[in-house]
Amino acid sequence: MITKQPETRHGLPLTINFEIPAYWTPEQALAVFELLDDLREQIGAYYSVQLFEISREQHLHASTDDADDADTEVDDQSF
Repeated sequence: MITKQPETRHGLPLTINFEIPAYWTPEQALAVFELLDDLREQIGAYYSVQLFEISREQHLHASTDDADDADTEVDDQSF
């Protein structure tokens, strides 16, 4: 089930949220899980190099941002 989200100026949703039905049988849940696993595998096989590069860039930026945040923290000793 997809819940309604606010729309952008172009009429496209900002995000797509899914609610997982609580009434699925374990077999149905397993079928969806396997589908997602197969989809992940296929996307990974097709985009493996690009995914690796993007992941590496994001990790490097996150590490740099964390280091910058630590460097700019000021210890308020006015007490």
